Amino acid sequence: MFSKVLVANRGEIAVRINQTLRAMGISPVAVYSDPDADAPHVLTAAQSVALLGSTAEETYLDIGKIVQAAHDCGADAIHPGYGFLSENPTFARASAEAGLAFIGPTANSMALLGDKLRSKDIATAAGVPVVPSSPECLPGDPAAAEFVERWGFPLMVKAAAGGGGRGMRVINAQQGLDSDMGVASREAQGAFGDGRVFLERYVANPRHVEVQVLADGFGHTIHLGERECSIQRRHQKIVEETPSPALTPELRRRMGEAAVAVAREAGYVNAGTVEFLLDTRSSEFYFLEMNARLQVEHPVTEVVLGLDMVEWQVRIASGEPLTLQQEDLRPRGHAVECRIYAEDPYRDFVPSTGPLLRWRPPSGPGLRLDSGVAQGQEVTIYYDPMLAKLIAWAPNRDLSLRRMEVALSEFLALGVITNIPLLRAVMGHAQFQRGEYDTGFLEWNPAVTQPAITDETRMTTRALAAWASQQAAGATPSVTATDRRPNVSPWQSAGERRLP
Repeated sequence: MFSKVLVANRGEIAVRINQTLRAMGISPVAVYSDPDADAPHVLTAAQSVALLGSTAEETYLDIGKIVQAAHDCGADAIHPGYGFLSENPTFARASAEAGLAFIGPTANSMALLGDKLRSKDIATAAGVPVVPSSPECLPGDPAAAEFVERWGFPLMVKAAAGGGGRGMRVINAQQGLDSDMGVASREAQGAFGDGRVFLERYVANPRHVEVQVLADGFGHTIHLGERECSIQRRHQKIVEETPSPALTPELRRRMGEAAVAVAREAGYVNAGTVEFLLDTRSSEFYFLEMNARLQVEHPVTEVVLGLDMVEWQVRIASGEPLTLQQEDLRPRGHAVECRIYAEDPYRDFVPSTGPLLRWRPPSGPGLRLDSGVAQGQEVTIYYDPMLAKLIAWAPNRDLSLRRMEVALSEFLALGVITNIPLLRAVMGHAQFQRGEYDTGFLEWNPAVTQPAITDETRMTTRALAAWASQQAAGATPSVTATDRRPNVSPWQSAGERRLP
């Protein structure tokens, strides 16, 4: 077993990995950029190493800096988290060449499955149906023209590397083809250091269901059930749940077996996720991609199965066999996760930056919070705007959704705009509560994406932000004629009134 592991990431996933490493008796080492010097992932590590610079390219995407940091601190291994370099085979290979264990798949498996095009070939060889796609292409390439001629519009341009909705566009007409391919390529280059793109037939409003797999180095591969990820904005997930309300026991079995088949065909080792598009009308599913890393939404799987996936990642990477057996896994209850973003859901999800003046997450039975921020921290322009993940578990789906709805209503975040009002609207929507939704949910339910904010609420929000700013600066609130108690907070003086 390792004694020291460098966590090559930031935010909530780095904090979450630090927690497991400490529980295993392993020292976590953080790396950080200039804006992240006092971030929670640094404070929760046993040791930290500065990566000089502010942008992702200067820091968390710099392979040389990270491998050198691991060498300098005496780490045995590197955990990449998700995003950044987590699916970069060059990084995995550089780690191995430096004598560091990589807590993830091998560089060869990552090259096969982290590449969306080559992974389709693996799925086809495993007997799993795939969505038709073009070869890697650039604007104006003959391959793009041939694909359009065969399949027509709408279609999608997607990044060959990476995920999370980056480098992805829906194209509805020939006029926007070249420009959208160019934009997608630049976005993928900035996010993953790889600007390759390809075209894929657009499947209108399917359900997005993924299956978690674990595999050791001794040929033992299992799946850990599915996660429903169909509530998305701009092709990026914002709500996930397990089990999926769309699957029958038979369909669940077929999808689980297909995921294991893909992993085995690729010789995959460690944790990975096989993603499918599901046509609910025909109950047919299609392989979409395999993410060769830990997923953002892994906590919902953990809470229904009662296991720690990061711990299993570490154990497998250290050479231990996977002792879990497929027949022994018994999911319990239902879990839902909401991603809390610093963004304005009513202005095309534009990111929001500034100091986090107040940060008071909810707590209670069945709740878990994976957070990468703290009160007073500056939310910057440099990185993904996700602040935290809120997970609610209960014995059944109705109660887990109710717990989430109440928890979101109690979540206080001041100083930046968040997507919490949108998440509350989703939780309270009758169609979502019935489990009758697909990837077009936000598009086809405009009432959910319209602000239900009154002028009074705006004034209250501004007053609270001003008060929080005064408190952060150490000022004493003024005493009014209506309330002569000093240092009274708006929560005490507002009585029964609360923000919606």
